[in-house]
Amino acid sequence: MDINKRLVEEFNLKPFQVSNTINLIDEGNTIPFIARYRKEQTGDLKDTVLRELSERLNYLRNLKERQEEVIRLIESQGKLTEDLKKDILKSETLQRVEDLYRPYRPKRRTRATIAKEKGLEGLANILLSQEVEQLNEIVKSYIDEEKGVNTEKEALTGAMDIIAEVISDNAEYRDMIRKIAIQRGIIQTEGVEKEKQSVYEMYYDYKEPIKTIPNHRILAINRGEKEKALKVNLLFPDEEILSKIKSNVIIENSTETKEYLETSIEDSYKRLIFPSIEREIRSSLSERAELEAIKVFALNLKPLLMQPPIKGKVVMGIDPAFRTGCKVAVIDDTGKLLTFTTVFPTEPQNQVDKAKKELKDLIDRYGVEIIAIGNGTASRETEMIIAEMVQEIDKKVSYIIVNEAGASVYSASEIGQEEFPDLDVSIRGAISIGRRLQDPLAELVKIEPKHIGVGQYQHDLNQVKLNEALEGVVEDCVNTVGVDLNTASPSLLKYVSGISSRVALNLIEYREEKGKFSNREELLKVKGLGPKTFTQCAGFLRIPEGDNPLDNTAVHPESYPIAEKLIGKNIDENNIESISKELGVGILTLKDIITELEKPGRDPRDEMPKPIFRTDVLKMEDLKEDMVLTGTVRNVVDFGAFVDIGVKQDGLVHISHLSNKYIKHPKEVVKVGDIVKVRILEVDIDRGRISLSIKDV
Repeated sequence: MDINKRLVEEFNLKPFQVSNTINLIDEGNTIPFIARYRKEQTGDLKDTVLRELSERLNYLRNLKERQEEVIRLIESQGKLTEDLKKDILKSETLQRVEDLYRPYRPKRRTRATIAKEKGLEGLANILLSQEVEQLNEIVKSYIDEEKGVNTEKEALTGAMDIIAEVISDNAEYRDMIRKIAIQRGIIQTEGVEKEKQSVYEMYYDYKEPIKTIPNHRILAINRGEKEKALKVNLLFPDEEILSKIKSNVIIENSTETKEYLETSIEDSYKRLIFPSIEREIRSSLSERAELEAIKVFALNLKPLLMQPPIKGKVVMGIDPAFRTGCKVAVIDDTGKLLTFTTVFPTEPQNQVDKAKKELKDLIDRYGVEIIAIGNGTASRETEMIIAEMVQEIDKKVSYIIVNEAGASVYSASEIGQEEFPDLDVSIRGAISIGRRLQDPLAELVKIEPKHIGVGQYQHDLNQVKLNEALEGVVEDCVNTVGVDLNTASPSLLKYVSGISSRVALNLIEYREEKGKFSNREELLKVKGLGPKTFTQCAGFLRIPEGDNPLDNTAVHPESYPIAEKLIGKNIDENNIESISKELGVGILTLKDIITELEKPGRDPRDEMPKPIFRTDVLKMEDLKEDMVLTGTVRNVVDFGAFVDIGVKQDGLVHISHLSNKYIKHPKEVVKVGDIVKVRILEVDIDRGRISLSIKDV
């Protein structure tokens, strides 16, 4: 297998892009570093493409390794033929390699292996050859009481067990059956307790073709089965499959062996092939659904992390609750905690006036400009009180509902305990809510990505693959924005290209000893940070008030001599190529350096849509059909997008109402954080459901 050639074809890339990228990965360079500082070598491949290419490269290398291993294992048995070797080497999937290896794989004791021990393999081969006369006489010759074969029936039964396994192990038959099952098969579900109400009611008596079932339904069915609410079966066109196997196996239609071969085929299919293929298809459906769910989660996570920071504002974070009261934290414009308290404006205490007075005092004393309210329990009740209160204040104070997913995880985490060892867990939650408005990226990196709450069924997914994908997104976001070396937390630093958790702590330790970093060269004095790590990380670490202004840009230290020669030059589109040749630098790198010199310290998040701040509140009862509102996309799933329009319940824009043209997935039209105009289609107050449309608004 020529892996480079395969990747060129699959990704529709030029050969130099693939070979250079593979070399860069093999040299130990990180994806963010390759994407940002090796554009000439890769032909400007984006980080998402580089990650997909890297994953596919790993798969193809594993495939090649397994092909070689299987060839070696079969050869060691003395059973490798040239045709079999060719089949293995041209296999395009690991599944095909395993199918071809199946007849040669060491087996546990089966009915077929027991029959072979009794010396019945010869009889099985005679039956399969179908070239036999006087079968009864031949069968009698296999009776051997010492080996446990006492009758003709026992001899034939054992031979048929061997034939059943031979058919089951045939790679071509399995491939044919798998294709028919996927094209014509049906997934069927039924409720375990049909009289019991549950979220799985639509699946209590449900059928859908395997080839068309959408991913979110696969995940819902899997969860229902796991919770023992559903029974799940696959239905295959058994007669068609059996007919095809028989036509392949039974050549002579009128021989004495036909009856025994038909029985063997039916036994092979029902006892061995069907259960195995059923497991494979269920597994591949789940894998497909999980991969798509992980992709959508990653797609939602990126815009959430890249939301623009709200800089230079004193923020009040509120973690709402009923019985235990609303936890309040006031933080300054750098995220430092100024004060905290607990107020009880909600049920059962209902101390509305007292809570308002206390909050107004804090707003006056600390100059609070924005109130961030977590969107969990008692959120809307708290919002209504805050909306009333801001109308009663002379100065301009606005509020915003903040997605608090993961705040409780942060509060109880080691990071939360280290930052605020003397504070109650719930107060840490209020701080996190306020900070994630001020700088979403810096705060959300403290939480495991899967707890950030922009996915579906994340706890049912392959956790290793989910974490790898989501951490890749966080890594790309952190390195796209860059990190202030003198203020960044260990949580943020560990996502910087090339920096491990240990080196992140060493950076903090060095910073505490020296006061602060003055230039990027000082990085080489940090324990565990050698020249190779320096190359990977230096361009992503910023020093705003350092010795060299270039240290506050994304210009890599290796390009400083180029950047210095550019200062004072008159550059435009007409002479960029000649300057590139003059300085011996690629055009893509040159353009990046120019962009950085034009806007040093630029934050790419500033170009993203700003969050919606509110001073009033709507109730579901206020909503009317055809009303047009502005909202924020909170989550994107397979079947639509959930939009916060300022009432207790997020509204759903079904995929059919996202665009006037046909779309395969909502991600083609919207992403998390988008500010959108929506029209209300229907409000169901009893069920807490709001249907929205983006079309023709």
